[in-house]
Amino acid sequence: MKNWLAIALTLFVSTAMGSAMAGGDAEAGKTKSANCVACHGADGNSVNPEWPKLAGQNEKYLAKQLGYFQHGERENSTMSGMVTGLSESDIDDIAAYYASQTSTIGAADPELVELGQKIYRAGNSDSGVAPCMGCHGPDGAGNPAAGYPALRGQHAVYIESQLHGFAEGKRVNENAKKMMQILAIRMTNREIRAVASYIQGLH
Repeated sequence: MKNWLAIALTLFVSTAMGSAMAGGDAEAGKTKSANCVACHGADGNSVNPEWPKLAGQNEKYLAKQLGYFQHGERENSTMSGMVTGLSESDIDDIAAYYASQTSTIGAADPELVELGQKIYRAGNSDSGVAPCMGCHGPDGAGNPAAGYPALRGQHAVYIESQLHGFAEGKRVNENAKKMMQILAIRMTNREIRAVASYIQGLH
């Protein structure tokens, strides 16, 4: 219980100390995102559930992730190649464009809703899993100022793969306390699948 409370408090403090959002040119970003369309769709709503929806994502978060791919801090051979020639302003503009779009919302698996909702809204105090909404908000809109991503409507398949990536150490984030890694490691496979499904239908 103490560990769970410590994590929740740390997340709250991190949110409160969030800096201002990045400011790109969405109109310019629409043109610059031409190479992104094949995977992520013209409006940022990818058709393939293995590729994330970018529409409506927080601008600061998008810019940060593109920078991670560019500098090898986040590994993906396709993305690394796509961002190689982008300038900082290109990244900001592309992030602004996708942030200005509207994400489509999917549906949750009825058999997983109860567990998914529990994990998202209350966590699991027995295993030290903090509620997802502490950082990502009750409606999954994220926290733009702190750079925490919006999750609502995101593909369940993608969310599930990222949670497993955090748990297995294949994906990291810049947070010194590695919150996502710590939380994902403590989740069971069923909890991961359930919360991913719940997020897909969240709005």
